[in-house]
Amino acid sequence: MAVKVICNNPLQLLSEIKSAIANGNIQTWQLDKDGDFTHAPVQWQYKAWMRPRITPGLLTFNILGPSKSTLSKEVYGVYHGRFIEMLLTHFDVKFSEATASALATTGDVIPR
Repeated sequence: MAVKVICNNPLQLLSEIKSAIANGNIQTWQLDKDGDFTHAPVQWQYKAWMRPRITPGLLTFNILGPSKSTLSKEVYGVYHGRFIEMLLTHFDVKFSEATASALATTGDVIPR
């Protein structure tokens, strides 16, 4: 599963998301040392990560599952839905469209 965000300046949008997390404007997501996003509420924290990838006109967030457990449908549904919710709430004027794929795509890492 991947979140794909169509925007004019993917690098700028990613930078603004990171800044909003760092300055506390977004408290429901946090960054790890690799630059991946995890959902901050204790119930969901470290259950998965969203890894950003920039291509022209597109900011993609691939999901990474934990190495020692299975990534459940509930977790990947929550991560994708809540990530898009955060984008709509804080960055709605910075992109034109955000979608989530229903199944794993190229770049996702889901251990079995």
